[in-house]
Amino acid sequence: MKQAPNKAAAVPDEGEIWALLLELGRLAKQGNPVSNPRGLRLDRLGRLEMVPADLGWLPVGSESEQALDAPARRSNGMHELIRLLELYVPLCVGARCQRFVVGHLGQSLDGQIAVSSGASRNVTGPENIRHMHRLRALCDAVVVGASTVTFDDPQLTTRLVSGQSPVRVVIDPSLRVPRDRRVFTDGRVKTLLLADTAARFGGSLPAHVELLRIPSSEGVLSVPAILSELRRRGLGRLFVEGGGVTVSHFLAARAFTRLHITVSPVFLGEGRPGIKLPAIACMDEALRPAVRRFDSGQDVLFDFSFESEAQPESPASFEA
Repeated sequence: MKQAPNKAAAVPDEGEIWALLLELGRLAKQGNPVSNPRGLRLDRLGRLEMVPADLGWLPVGSESEQALDAPARRSNGMHELIRLLELYVPLCVGARCQRFVVGHLGQSLDGQIAVSSGASRNVTGPENIRHMHRLRALCDAVVVGASTVTFDDPQLTTRLVSGQSPVRVVIDPSLRVPRDRRVFTDGRVKTLLLADTAARFGGSLPAHVELLRIPSSEGVLSVPAILSELRRRGLGRLFVEGGGVTVSHFLAARAFTRLHITVSPVFLGEGRPGIKLPAIACMDEALRPAVRRFDSGQDVLFDFSFESEAQPESPASFEA
């Protein structure tokens, strides 16, 4: 006598959930995004397969929690899996996920992203560092400003998670970033160096680095021009990783689809501020994006959605 199949889906582990997210992201990059993730799972070869909704993984929203029994909901491990899905599925599912701009900043309780010297490492905890590596893996390109590369010397690769490292984009209008930084010397990933058309350049660049001249006025690069150039190269899923000036100007340009700000329970005193926007005259002019909150170790991650407001083609400018 045949045994009746178990209708309940096996609870996946974090590695399986991340593999599913990577596959959804890969399909979106290729122009074939999945519109509804319910009832999806990976087969033994790592390929997506459709199954009845009650047998697949339920990735997002309250339905996923309601589908779990009470002990599972109380499990910290299950809570983390639900959080993983809820945080990243919006970047992996639906037609809009083929082209978006997601930003990120990690800051202190008093709104600083670095101390006065410019050093910003360890402002947030290890969970947030892993989060940034995941965003890199889900995107076509990671964008940073000149100060981030100068002070932090980041590699901008996916060393902490599985997944392909994105194209690295360094916004350096005056070409002031030292050439000994790792994005220029490690040769690991294609790197685009964006500069003012008037900036003087001497010497040569490694084979993996390409210099792009962006139209500007008085040394100020245009955010729409930056986005247009990257999209022309097929880089539609963009992660603006920092720093504060870079993220602030993309926000002022209404270029973000989503913005993640991770707040660490620490006070840094006067240092380098995070978001800095032009003054407004009244509260009616304030940006009021939809927001979700996630625990990230001791930090709190705020996920802001600007999907109804994003206007990346509107006139705006960028300065380093």
